[in-house]
Amino acid sequence: MRDVIIVGAGPGGSATAKHLSEKGYSVALYEKRQEIGAPKRCGEGISLGRVERLGLNPPKNCIRQKIDGAKIYAPSGKAVEIDYGKDSGYILERKMFDKWLAEEAARKGAFVQAKTYIKDVVRERGRVSGVKGESCSEKFEEKSKILVAADGVESKISRVAGLNTTCNPLLIDSGVQFEMAGIEIEDPKKIHLYFGNKIAPRGYLWIFPKGKDVANVGIGIIGNCTIPAIDYLKKFVENKEELKKGSILEVNAGSIPVGGFLKKMTLDNFLIVGDAAYQVNPIHGGGIYEAQFAGRIAAEVIDEALQKKNTSDKQLNKYNIEWWKQRGNSLRKIEKLREVVENLSDEDFNYLADKLTGEDLVNFTRGNSLVTLAKLLLKRPHLIKLAKALF
Repeated sequence: MRDVIIVGAGPGGSATAKHLSEKGYSVALYEKRQEIGAPKRCGEGISLGRVERLGLNPPKNCIRQKIDGAKIYAPSGKAVEIDYGKDSGYILERKMFDKWLAEEAARKGAFVQAKTYIKDVVRERGRVSGVKGESCSEKFEEKSKILVAADGVESKISRVAGLNTTCNPLLIDSGVQFEMAGIEIEDPKKIHLYFGNKIAPRGYLWIFPKGKDVANVGIGIIGNCTIPAIDYLKKFVENKEELKKGSILEVNAGSIPVGGFLKKMTLDNFLIVGDAAYQVNPIHGGGIYEAQFAGRIAAEVIDEALQKKNTSDKQLNKYNIEWWKQRGNSLRKIEKLREVVENLSDEDFNYLADKLTGEDLVNFTRGNSLVTLAKLLLKRPHLIKLAKALF
């Protein structure tokens, strides 16, 4: 019997496995894909500050480009620039980064296995007690004291375990991305973000440089849009001379949770982390940091539960409490910001671009200084109701 089985070797699953293995527990980390990290479903960006807060030191082969800021474009074309004057983030190579995270877990003692599909959970006296799966065409069953679901936004394990993870479909965006080469990038040290209801309804388009002429070019929009996300992306590329001449090396697509945080993420012997629990920043859809942060909290709670030999839902509820205290309440503020932004017209975006600074935008994405935005919105009568939601 394992102490812990983790399903899903993304950043959240690997972080949980690493921290528990460091404490000496028997941990198995299973990934359904035949290669951890591929295909990617991510823009691949992360801030340097968050890398440091997670205590990570990724090797050079995980980092494609260092970033020193961003340019955010309003529908009018006006750019609000964020320039830190020094390297402040990375565009990762997720195929290498995710694999490295799994390697780190393995080095600490975790058993990591790709191409292992977990089909169902095992139960004893009504409690989750293990998994049933298939690894490289061989069926198996394995018991554990605790099971962790880290299997992404479509999490099957949460459902079969009996946890209600139902999310409003309007809180799941549709994302498509091209990795392009042979393009022109105005400033390869900055990420470029484009807003506007005509080009990306309730979302944005992005160019994340991975070198002087290579970049992730993608879009995230409201999931129930009548026009597919890929059509908006193709139109954007075709209308930009610096992009249309480029080649598409890779096409990625997937769902992006932008809210709907769960109050309850635990059952007896069971909890969930990462995208499976919708632990993503609602304004930009980034989840690399959030998943690993949640994995660290989960490992601390699991450690205490195993030491006490009490893996009940009541004991594991500390995970719900701590996650909401440390991350959830802040992310909920950002979700309110996203709810306001999605109701802005292109004229409103242009108005804000004339009033806001790069520092303002950075603060907003962190859930800070939202009163500044509210005061600006109050000056436009049709936005008064939206503004009040930010106070």
